[in-house]
Amino acid sequence: MINRYIRDHIEESLEKFPIVGLLGARQVGKTTLAKMIAGQWNRQVVYLDLERPSDLAIPRLVLHGKAGL
Repeated sequence: MINRYIRDHIEESLEKFPIVGLLGARQVGKTTLAKMIAGQWNRQVVYLDLERPSDLAIPRLVLHGKAGL
């Protein structure tokens, strides 16, 4: 697989922030990239697909009332 330029930036962001989102056009490889990074990350990872109603409810429940997020 082609090493993506953005991957380094995502991994740097994951070191600094508890939540990192990938936004972009359809079918450009966001899911593939997220799952690839998650599979190699040495920390707990939660992957949410915000196009799925069941996943969309999770951030609202988990993040409600959290300061700084």
